[in-house]
Amino acid sequence: MKKPIVAVVGRPNVGKSTLFNALCGENLSIVEDRPGVTRDRIYADCDWQEHRFTLIDTGGIEPESGDVILKQMREQAEIAIETAAVIIFIVDVRTGVTDADEKVADMLRRSKKPIVLCVNKVDNFKSQVNDIYEFYSLGIGDPIPISAAGKQGIGELLDEVVKHFKDIVTDEEDDDRPRIAVVGRPNVGKSSLINKLIGENRLIVSDIAGTTRDAVDTTVVHNGEEYIFIDTAGLRRKSKIKDDIERYSIIRTVAAIDRCNIAVIVIDATEGVSEQDTKIAGIAHERGKGAILLVNKWDAVEDKDDKTIYKFTEEIKNKFGFMQYADIMFVSAKTGQRLIKLYDEIDKVRQSQSMRVQSGVLNEILMEATAMHEPPQDKGKRLKLFYATQVSVCPPTFVIFVNYKELFHFSYQRYIENRIREAFGFVGTPVHFIIRERKKSEQ
Repeated sequence: MKKPIVAVVGRPNVGKSTLFNALCGENLSIVEDRPGVTRDRIYADCDWQEHRFTLIDTGGIEPESGDVILKQMREQAEIAIETAAVIIFIVDVRTGVTDADEKVADMLRRSKKPIVLCVNKVDNFKSQVNDIYEFYSLGIGDPIPISAAGKQGIGELLDEVVKHFKDIVTDEEDDDRPRIAVVGRPNVGKSSLINKLIGENRLIVSDIAGTTRDAVDTTVVHNGEEYIFIDTAGLRRKSKIKDDIERYSIIRTVAAIDRCNIAVIVIDATEGVSEQDTKIAGIAHERGKGAILLVNKWDAVEDKDDKTIYKFTEEIKNKFGFMQYADIMFVSAKTGQRLIKLYDEIDKVRQSQSMRVQSGVLNEILMEATAMHEPPQDKGKRLKLFYATQVSVCPPTFVIFVNYKELFHFSYQRYIENRIREAFGFVGTPVHFIIRERKKSEQ
């Protein structure tokens, strides 16, 4: 299911990062008492009353500032507004309504997005209640008083946010066509790849990194079946960032991956694997999406011999240790070399994602695995695996009942996963485990 994106927006120093951290329960943003300290937008997945959403923290909007950093932060916030399904507009009760608040409010009204007005730093409601009424003048709606630092009023704020989720169009959930997000750093050939698949130059292709500003959906028909490809703005290493729009395109990548079934992670063969490539892959892995590692520009690699692919494959396997299940393809979007095989890979991943394993067969594999490699023990207690069953698909998810949950270490869990993969494949998809501990009376 597609998770709505909620953006926290406001002028500098009103407490956006403090609110972000309060909502996420983790100190993911830098919080400091001076304007402009949140230089990077940070995102996190949140849950409230069975609603899941992705929260974005932004730099402050300073509508008419000539300061370079504040100008960049305004641009990143505009991207957040553009991408978000719901916007939390945060203001400061201590300063009251400022000219900048009014200009931001005007910008938000033009976005036509649902807006929740949040008045921060209300540490004492009784003494500050009259100050809250002033914010009705912004014409955004009812102000919700909170104290992000004191974590007061957070529940009321989130209740108001999730009310808007029911109005979000969810047509994609009824669409069973495979959705493939083509993701990667700028200029690795994502748009060229899709253009080659559809046989026309529908997407803008340029040597200037970051040409693709927005995610673009393209329907491609192959062998009578429709595939939806989502092209995205790429990510760059921060040391190379010149254009602020590129800098914050990670949010579009996160949004595209949330919408897809399968992520095609495009790697530039002429540059090799970068840290950003593994970060993008990690987003897909964490969200349980299918994945294909596609090495593009293979035609541009000079001095190839029979060992070149082997060496590149080893480099990818070493750097994508968490994604050993993903197949690797070597293609050229420019010449079309091996590109047609991408459809076969997509179909293979789709089959793996929707595969169901009978409980009886699964438990036979589990018994064999524990017989070959005894479960770990500690202080006289040995881990016992009683029973396993598959509870869902996309990604395949298994519940395993054990006697001592704390003994089921990550390494042994990885061993069990590898045995299951040897037996059933699950190519191109992560496999999730839910570990349940049986009470002694049930053992």
